[in-house]
Amino acid sequence: QVQLVESGGGLVQAGGSLRLSCAASGRSLSQYTMGWFRQAPGKEREFVASISGWSGGRKDYVDSVKGRFTISRDRAKNTVYLQMNSLKPEDTAVYYCATAQRPDPINSRFRSEYAYWGQGTQVTVSS
Repeated sequence: QVQLVESGGGLVQAGGSLRLSCAASGRSLSQYTMGWFRQAPGKEREFVASISGWSGGRKDYVDSVKGRFTISRDRAKNTVYLQMNSLKPEDTAVYYCATAQRPDPINSRFRSEYAYWGQGTQVTVSS
């Protein structure tokens, strides 16, 4: 059974930083793309960032976070991170990590490509 557990969310002022972690069990993440999504109240869950399972770890970001967020993985810890800098109030949402349903390659921006999801962690950015 694959389990993903997010941590690191919280309340931060605009301009601040947070680092989210997603620890996986039940599956090695090495050959699977990992993604971060977020869902704000009343909105659809949207793609934020992804990192491929290839050894090169190709990364992709939604335009609104480029230059501010960085996704990374620690293969030894089977954990993926999302470093979030220069946070804005519009980044407020519940953040979810997910692992792909099948090995790479996938279209990492599509929710349907992901089979396993964490429970989410709340990020609140005050103005």
